[in-house]
Amino acid sequence: MNSNLQTILDELRNLISTISDVETVKETTRKALASGVKPLEIVDVLSSALNEVGKKYDSGEYFLSELMMAGILASEVANIIKPHLTSSERKAPGKIVIGTVKGDLHDIGKNIVIMMMSAAGFDVVDLGVDVPAERFVETAKRERANILGMSALLSSTMDEMKNVIQLLEKESVRSLVKVIVGGRPVTGDFATQIGADGYAEDAVEAVNVAKNLLKT
Repeated sequence: MNSNLQTILDELRNLISTISDVETVKETTRKALASGVKPLEIVDVLSSALNEVGKKYDSGEYFLSELMMAGILASEVANIIKPHLTSSERKAPGKIVIGTVKGDLHDIGKNIVIMMMSAAGFDVVDLGVDVPAERFVETAKRERANILGMSALLSSTMDEMKNVIQLLEKESVRSLVKVIVGGRPVTGDFATQIGADGYAEDAVEAVNVAKNLLKT
């Protein structure tokens, strides 16, 4: 890659990781494509920038607002490069069905995870909030999902996650889908207790957990 193209990619990475404005990021993405940068090279830059954002969030340098904005920027970049990807390049790493469990109407955390998953290339099916166990399982079966993600913000609704896993077992599809859980009251120990495959404390970790689970 010549130095000019590398300069454009470095600029794009910096714009995303420093949470620049949407229009500047979109303009720079289009400039990169017009200059001959390959779409997959932009995907790599996007992944690198989001990892940097995740580290800043973990260290306390960034807060929830920056994390949300990074997700929006990543989605905008993904939408621009998607038409330029070949069918083989466009293939999603997996399909995830995600929702907030029955009795819980909170969706901010879930929506951030969805933005990050989409930016990472996952095919995401959003079930919304207050989702009963039956709908989680029916959708996972119908969509042939690789991953089922559940969120809860209220401690009183956490047991619904266990109900979903038990229904997956009852319907003989538990072995076909990996289960990830998260939300403010949820812990790694709780995830292990109910038989989930993974736990994520935030949206950045959720993407990494999902990718790792698909390798197993």
